[in-house]
Amino acid sequence: MPASILEEVDHFLDAALSRNTFTRLSCPSCGSAHVAQVLGDNGGISYVCTACGHSWS
Repeated sequence: MPASILEEVDHFLDAALSRNTFTRLSCPSCGSAHVAQVLGDNGGISYVCTACGHSWS
């Protein structure tokens, strides 16, 4: 078990990169990679930029 959350994140990223399925989302408004996936209206998937607050689905 990882000793810290950073080790856990590194483990997750290594696994994603080894599967070649790592996809980076970027905000269409400001271009930031600081994007969170959120549950949208009616159960859909939406995204919100934690840098500028822009949201989209």
